[in-house]
Amino acid sequence: MVRPADGRVAGPDDGLPPLVDHHCHGVLRHEPDAGTFASYLTESDRPPAAGTSFFDTQTGFAVRRWCPPLLDLPAHCPPEDYLARRRALGPDETRRRLLRAAGIGAYLLDTGLPGDLTGPGETAAAGGGTGHEVVRLETLAERIAAGFRAAGGRGAGDAGEFTEALAGAVAHAARTAVAFKSVAAYRHGLALDPTPPADDAVRDAARGWLAAGAPRLTDPVLLRHLIALAVATGRPLQLHTGFGDPDLRLDHADPALLTGLARTTAGTGTDLVLLHCYPYHRQAAYLASVFPHVYADVGLTLTHTGPRATAVLAEFLELAPFGKLLFSTDAYGLPELYTVGAALFRTALTGVLGEWTASGAWSEADARRVGAMIAAENARRVYRLPAAGAPAGED
Repeated sequence: MVRPADGRVAGPDDGLPPLVDHHCHGVLRHEPDAGTFASYLTESDRPPAAGTSFFDTQTGFAVRRWCPPLLDLPAHCPPEDYLARRRALGPDETRRRLLRAAGIGAYLLDTGLPGDLTGPGETAAAGGGTGHEVVRLETLAERIAAGFRAAGGRGAGDAGEFTEALAGAVAHAARTAVAFKSVAAYRHGLALDPTPPADDAVRDAARGWLAAGAPRLTDPVLLRHLIALAVATGRPLQLHTGFGDPDLRLDHADPALLTGLARTTAGTGTDLVLLHCYPYHRQAAYLASVFPHVYADVGLTLTHTGPRATAVLAEFLELAPFGKLLFSTDAYGLPELYTVGAALFRTALTGVLGEWTASGAWSEADARRVGAMIAAENARRVYRLPAAGAPAGED
């Protein structure tokens, strides 16, 4: 492993600016036991098969490659040695070491997941960067609905008040959040009618949902309404696509199903950012190539493909315009996933661009410029973040 003078993990002299992790989550404040730790190495929400371990995955091997040296252990040490050292250091010191090593300058953190997790400011402080909130639409709606139900609201009038409260909450969130996110892929699938639903249809759907008492929002009319509310704010809208845990059907998460939404939202001033994308990353690259307001994200994919991350990134770059790809880790729960996501991204990017430069297809100057775009500059432009090193509040 190469460790530059500033302590981050990287390839040799990658020359990249501090990364902008445009989609990530909080990490655990407490020390997880061995089983809990391993559960974060997979997208499965089930235990491993008998006689197997989630450490025996590309993500597990990547953790053992990149993270032990940052905790004063040899790379590829046994999982039990690594976890023992982690316990000895404690969660705060482990978090600080691993996040600082990632070389991330800005964290755009989805705050919609439950649990005792660090928020944007706490995560960024540990990592030495700045933190920004991404608001998950479905979680926002579910919180409002829970409040209405607690107050006894279930009738027709309450449905109207609920929809007004929801619109107000989205508008209020847009004042401080850098983006919104939808997990409609999990709740219904991406084959949604791309047009905003009529007001009476929204009220009818809200009335039914409030009356049913279901805590989880799955109604396609309300999902469409949330997307329309977010688009109206002008903030970027992140959309989960591609693989995830077994709560979704993979064929319902193909980003190509968002073609209608891309057409409908063209000209609104709101950018759509397709998250994860794998194994449909070529479809996502196509959408980014034909719609000016559609972007694609390489996060999570690289973490789960390990040494094949270079090939996957090259496939993204076959068609996606270079100003349309964004970096993220999609790290959740473990600071190790920030370290691994950043390391695999740096390794893959320098590998792809280095090969193309060596072949004469690209100039070194262009490779450096494109690398900086994907690592940070594209995200800073899309989310209107300050330039690296600029005082907070400046665009």
